[in-house]
Amino acid sequence: MSENASVTAELGPHSLGAARDLVARVLDEAKRQGATAAEARLNLAQGLSVDVRLGEVETVEFHRDRGLGVTVFFGQRKGHASTSDDSPQSLRDAVAAACAIARHTEEDPHAGLAAADQLAGPEPDLGLYHPWALTTEQAIEEALRCENVARDDARIVNSEGASVSTGVSVQVLGTSAGFLQGHAGTFHSRSSAVVAEDANGMQRDYWYDGNRRADLIASPEQVGEEARRRTLARLGAEVPSTGQWPVLLSPEIAATLLAHFVSAISGGSLYRRASFLRDRLGEKLFPAGIEIRENPLLAGGNGSSGFDADGLPTRAQAFVEEGVLKRYALGLYAARRLGMDPTGNGGGVRNLSINDTGEDQAALLRRMGTGVLVTEVMGQGVNLVTGDYSRGAAGFWIENGVIQKPLQEFTIAGNLGDMFAGIQGSGTDVDRRGNIASGSLLLAPMKVAGV
Repeated sequence: MSENASVTAELGPHSLGAARDLVARVLDEAKRQGATAAEARLNLAQGLSVDVRLGEVETVEFHRDRGLGVTVFFGQRKGHASTSDDSPQSLRDAVAAACAIARHTEEDPHAGLAAADQLAGPEPDLGLYHPWALTTEQAIEEALRCENVARDDARIVNSEGASVSTGVSVQVLGTSAGFLQGHAGTFHSRSSAVVAEDANGMQRDYWYDGNRRADLIASPEQVGEEARRRTLARLGAEVPSTGQWPVLLSPEIAATLLAHFVSAISGGSLYRRASFLRDRLGEKLFPAGIEIRENPLLAGGNGSSGFDADGLPTRAQAFVEEGVLKRYALGLYAARRLGMDPTGNGGGVRNLSINDTGEDQAALLRRMGTGVLVTEVMGQGVNLVTGDYSRGAAGFWIENGVIQKPLQEFTIAGNLGDMFAGIQGSGTDVDRRGNIASGSLLLAPMKVAGV
């Protein structure tokens, strides 16, 4: 490949035929080696990423990744192996390794593939593939522009760099029950992180944007400007006094709260009895009017797919309606363990969102009056068994609905159940960069521990 060529030109929908053939050969090999059933998954990826720092190119990386995983069943004994080499001998060896494992494992009454009548039909065109004709020189030039804007202030004293990346992936799933489907997708991003300093010390922040379509990403200048603005806004940060205050989570932090909810309603946590939401179906967990839904068939969505990791059809569905928990997120195995029906969530949820209550962030700040806006959380202080929540945080002190000063080195603590039930408002300032889309979330008072 020429260094000036578009890196996304080599892998795409045209690769699906060969990928399906490879998966079909692996399934045939599993049958030849005696497996009563088998599943194979092929993931291909390639891309270009460029990193610059302080006006110099740090890395230019072209990557090509290939991974094939095969799962075999001997009755209800299961074995799995993987390989990054698709030569005939390596594929045979991977199948043999999976078979050897299966022959020595205990029987699992819940193991096995989805039946043919459970499998998804042909996947619709979900608009996931949008290649970016980006050369190495163009990527370097964009990254330099992004960092130059981010550093355009005397108070910016250092840089962690700027990055531009573009990538294509192809995924194919096949099972011996008759499923063989796949799709190609793209994802592109720009990012920058800088360090500012004043008499009170140094502060660091960043910004990024990403999308399946390059034309929908914020420009290099916009990303750099936002990284600079966020970093400068943190200068002079103080440690707040300990107290009970309303908390407004910025959109990217609100998405992490919803991610904890997803973990708590996911099959693995439920059948392991590691979730405080086990046996809570039909209960009101959120205020009336709150809905949490997924839409796996969203055109161009970051998590869109017509089938889940088990080959079952995905569908738009609500996990929470009018504040009530309506269903769990279950793949095939977890559903069997729980004695329930699968929900098409093998591999997780896809394009999850919470409805807004019609207010932007400024309106939610005014409604909060006095409290804390959280823009960053740190640490792993979430216990899904009990719902206890305690994480380090940074953000801003709010009085009369207006930002007064930046805050750092404090902790917000509570219980996920109380936090869900205490949602006072959901913002229209929705962050759609990830698989979970949320606006700012205004929560009832929580413990804010500082000095």
